[in-house]
Amino acid sequence: MLSLMLDCAMGGRPDNLMPFHITSLCLHVINTASVIVLLYMLFGKVWPAVMVGLLFGVHPLTVESIPWIAERKTLLASFFALWCMIIYVRYTRKSNWKLYGGCALMYVLALMAKPTTTPLPVLLLLLDFWPLRRPVKQALIEKIPLFLIALVFAIITVISQGRAAEIGMPTVYNPMRIILILCHNIIFYLHKIVWPTNLSSHYLFPDPLSLSNSNVLVGVIGTCTLIPLLLLSLRWTRALLTGWLFFFVAILPTMGIIGFTYVIVSGKYVYLPAVGLLMILAWLLGWSWGRVSASLVSQIIIFFFILILAVSESVATRRYLVYWQDTEKHIQYMLTLAPNSIELRNFAGCVLTKQGRNKEAAVHFRKALRFRPDYHRLHHNLGIALAQQGDLDGAIKHFTKVVELKPQKSSAHHNLGQAFFSKGEISGAIKHYRESLRLKPNNPGSLTGLSWILATSEKSEFRNGAEAVRLAKRACELTNYRNPETLNILAAAYAETGRFTEAVEIAQKAIELCVSSGNEGRAKNIARLQKSYKAGQPCRSK
Repeated sequence: MLSLMLDCAMGGRPDNLMPFHITSLCLHVINTASVIVLLYMLFGKVWPAVMVGLLFGVHPLTVESIPWIAERKTLLASFFALWCMIIYVRYTRKSNWKLYGGCALMYVLALMAKPTTTPLPVLLLLLDFWPLRRPVKQALIEKIPLFLIALVFAIITVISQGRAAEIGMPTVYNPMRIILILCHNIIFYLHKIVWPTNLSSHYLFPDPLSLSNSNVLVGVIGTCTLIPLLLLSLRWTRALLTGWLFFFVAILPTMGIIGFTYVIVSGKYVYLPAVGLLMILAWLLGWSWGRVSASLVSQIIIFFFILILAVSESVATRRYLVYWQDTEKHIQYMLTLAPNSIELRNFAGCVLTKQGRNKEAAVHFRKALRFRPDYHRLHHNLGIALAQQGDLDGAIKHFTKVVELKPQKSSAHHNLGQAFFSKGEISGAIKHYRESLRLKPNNPGSLTGLSWILATSEKSEFRNGAEAVRLAKRACELTNYRNPETLNILAAAYAETGRFTEAVEIAQKAIELCVSSGNEGRAKNIARLQKSYKAGQPCRSK
C-alpha cells in the first residue's frame, strides 16, 4: 500500500496508470537481476545464471504481475524474499550475526508485502540441503527465530482474511478434494510454465472436481508419475527433488488447502516459486557449461538455444499483454476461456455499470444469476444497474432479495431504502434507512438519506427536525465537514428546526466547497436553497 501511495504522489491516477506500471516494471527488472545474483552465488557460474535469469525475466507468467497493478504485492514480496535468500547464502559463508539480522528483516518485509512468503524458512532449509549442503541440526536451530516469525504472521493472516473476506479451512473439505486439487495444480503449473498458451488471470475450478474430469485425471496420473521419478533421482543428485520441493513449498499457501479465492490457480502465484525450477535449470546449464568448456562451439550452441527460448517466451508475453491494455478487452478475453464464470460476469457487469452502460451490465448479471441465483452480490449489482436505468421496481425486487439473503447487511437495507425513496415510497425508505443504521450506526449514506427525509419531506408526519440535525451532524463529522452534500443536508435540517442563521452559514460552506472543486452547477442549486433560508423558509422535497 505504501508503494502504491508513492505512485499516487507521483501522479498515478485511474486515468494515468503509467507511474504504477513504471514502478512495477522497475521492481521486476530488479528481481530478475536478484535471481541472477542468487543463482551465481549458489552455483558460481556467471553465464548460466544470466541465461536462466533472462528466461525468468521475459516469461509471461512472471511478467503478468507488471500490468496487474494490484499485484504490486507479488513483486515487492518477491524482492524482499530474494534478498532474504541472497543475504542468507552470504551468512552461511561468513557466519555474521548482522547478516542473519538482515535476513530476518527481509523476511518480515516480505511477509508485510504478501503473506504467501510465509514458507521462506523452509525454502532456506531446502537451500541448506542443496546446493549449500549444510549440517541439518545446525540449519534447523538457526531457523527457529524465523519459524516463530512465520507462526505470528500465519495467525495474523488467517484472522485478517477471515474478517475481511471468506476463508475455507481444510477441515470443511473432504480430504480427497484437497489431494485432487494438489495433483491438478502441480501438473497445471508445470504445463503452463513449459508451454505458456491460453493464459488467463482467471482459472475456474474443474467441474466436476473428480477423476471423471480429464484435467483432474491427467493431474493425478502426472503427479503419481513425477514424484517417484524425483525420489529415484536422489540416487544421482539432490538437485531435481530439491528444486521441485522448493517450487512446491513456495506455492503451497496458494494451492487451495486453505480456501481464500474463487480461482483454482493463478499465474501470479508462480513468481517466487519459479526460483526452485530455475535452480534446477541453472545447475544443469552450469554442469553442461563446465563439461563443454573446451569447446567454444558447444557453448555458443547452448547460448543460442537459451536465446531462442527467451525469444519464444517474449513473443508469448507480447501476445498475452495485448489483452491487458484495456479492462473491457481483458474481461472479454477471459470470458472466451471461461464463459460460465460467475465472478467474471459479475466483474464485467460492474465495469459496464461504471461506464453507464447499465443495460449491457444487466445482461452479464442475469447470465451469472442463472448459474447461482442465491448470490447476493449479483442481486445487489443488478439492482444498482436497474436503478440507474430507471427500473425502480426491478431494483427493489433485487435489493429485497439481497435483504432476504443477507438480513444483517447494512448496505443491503441502505440500497433498498434509497430505491424506495427514489420511487416516492417514503415510509419504506425510512424503514430500511433505520434498519441500516441499526446494523451500522455510522453508515454515511443512510445517515444523510434519512436526515434529508426527516428535514424536507412534504408530509409533516415524516418530518423530525431535531433527529435530522443529529443524523446530519454525525454524517458531517464522519466526513470532517468537507463533503458539500452532507453540509447541504445539515443546512436543511437546521432550517427545519428554525435555526436559519446556522442553515445559511452551513449552506455557504457547502457552496464554497462546490466552487473549489469546480462543481458550479451544484453550487447554484445550494445557493437557491440558501436564499430560501435567508427568507426564513425551510426546504421541502417530494
